[in-house]
Amino acid sequence: MSSRGYEAVIGIEIHVQLSTKTKIFSSESTAFEAGDNENTSPVSVGMPGSLPVLNSKVVEYSIKTGLALGCDIRRKSVFARKNYFYPDLPKGYQISQYDQPICENGSITFKVDGKEKTVSITRAHMEEDAGKSNHHGEYTLINYNRSGIPLLEVVSGPDMRSPQEAAEYARTIRQIVRYLDVCDGNLEEGSLRCDCNVSVRKEGATQFGTKVEIKNINSFRFVEKAIEYEIERQIDCVERGDKIIQETRLWDPDKNRTFSMRAKEDAQDYRYFPDPDLQPVIVTDSMIEKYKKELPELPIARAKRFQDEHALPELDATVLTTEKDLADFYEDTAKESKNFKASSNWIMTELLRELNSANKNIKDSPIKPAQLGKMIAMIDKGTISGKIAKTIFQEMWASGNDPEVIMKEKGLVQISDPAAIEKLVEEVLAANVQTVEDHKSGKKKNLFGFFVGAVMKASKGQANPDLVNKILLEKLK
Repeated sequence: MSSRGYEAVIGIEIHVQLSTKTKIFSSESTAFEAGDNENTSPVSVGMPGSLPVLNSKVVEYSIKTGLALGCDIRRKSVFARKNYFYPDLPKGYQISQYDQPICENGSITFKVDGKEKTVSITRAHMEEDAGKSNHHGEYTLINYNRSGIPLLEVVSGPDMRSPQEAAEYARTIRQIVRYLDVCDGNLEEGSLRCDCNVSVRKEGATQFGTKVEIKNINSFRFVEKAIEYEIERQIDCVERGDKIIQETRLWDPDKNRTFSMRAKEDAQDYRYFPDPDLQPVIVTDSMIEKYKKELPELPIARAKRFQDEHALPELDATVLTTEKDLADFYEDTAKESKNFKASSNWIMTELLRELNSANKNIKDSPIKPAQLGKMIAMIDKGTISGKIAKTIFQEMWASGNDPEVIMKEKGLVQISDPAAIEKLVEEVLAANVQTVEDHKSGKKKNLFGFFVGAVMKASKGQANPDLVNKILLEKLK
């Protein structure tokens, strides 16, 4: 994407909060809903003499994420101290990884406007989160519950050229970590936060411009908007002859603009050095093989399989694989129904509409895959019509009962007896003699649909539509 003869260069650092039950270097809970400063310990608030102990689950989740992102897993990685002062960082340093991160040299591929885009992953490293400052006028209150929460910081290469690519990249990372079940991806709770590095250069130039970091964006829409604003702001600076300052800026969604937070530090400003209290992390080949086997089928591969093996359109496959639970629901439904496309249709139209309306996720659906699959099979067997199925679907949603139970209780069996349908057709035609004459003479068009509707109404929607059409055609010749 170019704007006014300039090209944007964008890289993103995504802080993925790992879904461990306890913190990265101590045993207190990571529960989000805890009261202020409830989940603290001498380690997480930096008491003198307290020592960190690494949570092995953090290593496992980091390796699995690295594998899913196509990264090389470093057999020996080292924790380092990143030194800086801030009130919510009680130790005066953050334990992170510097020159020897656990994951590096990966890439992911996704689609933007129907075209494939590949973005390199420079590194992904483990670190602890800082606490949270809550500003109230002249006073600031510190909540240390977040201090020590385990993070995996995923750093992309400077490979994106538009706000849309950046937002889709962030969505793809979220989708992958949710598939792996290593992060809940809850943007509102800060489980996934984006720092966007943006610079501009003249089209055709090879040298990067001065980059500006936009910090802590917690919405994909805001990722797009913040980058859009920053590109235009930087181009304006260059056009005016002003110098772009390497700085950290924040996004103000109310004013739809970024504003300066502080000058951007370089690596040397943090005075990194290996943490003397933590041993190097040693990863063995057997650990990597074990975690590889435990990886789920990832969304892009799963969507391709749905297209290749289930003959689903690309749109269906993409929608159904947005969440692992949704893809599982579809596969379980299709296994029961033996009809891939019908399973997709019912889930994408009827079920997702009800879930969205009720603000429920797929796990909370009162209709289970086996029930929906059974109902679709009943349509294919001719036991019920599509119209009856919609009634049964609503009853299943309301009660959670099996479709067969609902069909029997409500007397919703489809009428497929030719003699019974012929009788209904004759009654309708006898009651509409003039309309029959109009149809035969061709005076009025589209009367066939009238007769079909009248027969279906007379049968209370239970007549087999195919038989109704067939018998009506014979009778009206």
